Amino acid sequence: MTARLTPHDDHGRPVPGTGTTGSPPPSREPQPTEPTEGTWSQPLCSESGSRLLSRTAIIVVSYDSASLLSRNLAQVAQAAPEAAVVVVDNYSGPQARADVLGLAEEHGWSTVLPTTNLGFGAGMNLGAAQALSQGAEVLVLLNPDAVIDRANLVRLVTRAAGNPSALVAPVLTDSGGRTVSDGAVVCLADGSMRSRRSQKPIPPGGTHPWLSGACLALSGELFEAVGGFDARYFLYWEDVDFSSRILASGGSLVLARDATAIHDEGGTHAQGHSARAKSDTYYYYNIRNRLLYAGLHLDRSHQRRWAVTSLAAARETVLRGGRRQLLDSRQPLRTAVTATRDGLTLLRQVRRGLLPDPTEPVVRSGPRAAPTDKDATQR
Repeated sequence: MTARLTPHDDHGRPVPGTGTTGSPPPSREPQPTEPTEGTWSQPLCSESGSRLLSRTAIIVVSYDSASLLSRNLAQVAQAAPEAAVVVVDNYSGPQARADVLGLAEEHGWSTVLPTTNLGFGAGMNLGAAQALSQGAEVLVLLNPDAVIDRANLVRLVTRAAGNPSALVAPVLTDSGGRTVSDGAVVCLADGSMRSRRSQKPIPPGGTHPWLSGACLALSGELFEAVGGFDARYFLYWEDVDFSSRILASGGSLVLARDATAIHDEGGTHAQGHSARAKSDTYYYYNIRNRLLYAGLHLDRSHQRRWAVTSLAAARETVLRGGRRQLLDSRQPLRTAVTATRDGLTLLRQVRRGLLPDPTEPVVRSGPRAAPTDKDATQR
């Protein structure tokens, strides 16, 4: 496999005359790259849409999400009846499990039924294994709160089938048509994020690109080659990690601008007192996993920089939920401190070779460990 890598300067601009083709160096050395945009004038695969979809499996990881599956996944499956559908229901309770099984029976979906909540990455790995064992060759990884219509799904699958070494993502919009994701980068100077549309300067040091796990397509061959998702993240940052490992394996990231999916993510993170406030789960795993990513992908100097800026980064994450939430509760701040502490512990474990196997989810311990909100398996 080969990757098209485009070096960038400290402001995120491509460096003229430096485009190369070839395998990137080991993943622990930061490589400033960006997703290739899908701008081909002809399809990359000559198969008909119906035949392509017959080789495709749509995989969804659910956690108490029967209502979302009924509203969103049922719509996608109806629009693409040729595609197989695999639902991984991370256990949240007997009624939620019964609801998912009822939907699966009604629509003819396959199910994978863990006895506990394994998180997003481990759940997707189980779903992919099921799909591949059933003969799927192209995998579409979809959030329960995301929808993609037939035409856009065919465009997405066409890219993945025509380029088996590529991880492909559509442009994500909300239901009002506003773009919410068209590729992003993580800044190596401090672990902060930038969208491709952001006007905020990129700090010196370059970036790592990544594609949102809310909707992705790739060949089964590529999924197996990189070993699937790293389950240790449990939730959040595993798509950033997955994108980095795709590039490190010699693959590429492709943004298919002619394909669009709808992702109304706000509804899965909101708490009752504020339309903007995020959940405790959101804060904890976003803050903690930033440091896990640093340990797994960056050299020692970058790890030290991310550690030094960890409290500032935690504050920025909490403020994504707005300042008003802090008038009601200081819990987000307490969660931020706990997550930073646990993230630094994981960083030290990586350095000492003590981190668990990538197939084993690393979940939060303590009285607030068990996720009770629906974003427990969603992006």
